[in-house]
Amino acid sequence: MPYISIEDHLPGVTGLLEFRKETSEPLRELTQILLRGPSTLTEAERELIATIVSHKNKCTFCVTSHAAAADAYFGDSETTSKVREDIQSAPVSDKMKALLTIASMVQESGKSVTPQAVEAAKQAGATDLELHDTVLIAALFCLYNRYVDGLATIAPTNPEYYKAMAERLKNNGYHRVKEGYDFLKSQVK
Repeated sequence: MPYISIEDHLPGVTGLLEFRKETSEPLRELTQILLRGPSTLTEAERELIATIVSHKNKCTFCVTSHAAAADAYFGDSETTSKVREDIQSAPVSDKMKALLTIASMVQESGKSVTPQAVEAAKQAGATDLELHDTVLIAALFCLYNRYVDGLATIAPTNPEYYKAMAERLKNNGYHRVKEGYDFLKSQVK
């Protein structure tokens, strides 16, 4: 049960963002820029960064949500599953392996990122902007993971909920839907 009063049909971060819209707007905008804005990293790759950080933070709602979003972009669930099992043997480019490794280091602590990890990413073709955005996405998802779990929000157990969420994220990005979230009343559980 959540520690604060949020609407029952708004699990995870959605309920928290609706609880205080004046703080959610800048968070949503930053997330939209980082995960859907112009980038040399694909939307799927950026969702993988959110997935690995959320997985390592053991945030059920976030890892399930962002893995589903990455799956929607990839068109399969094998990639996200393999990344969560072992980055180095996952079916992603060497550059993504290096960036996911850095994201994992950020999840531990910003000070865990080593010059060797950065050099390995650069050698694999990562640009300064890709390094910047990887670290910022990883840091942002540490914030989201702690926000969601720190207020004990609900994580639906129905996989269909996350598939529908993935489609919303793929089609609408991270902006608040104009009509609100009453349509979720029939989807949660």
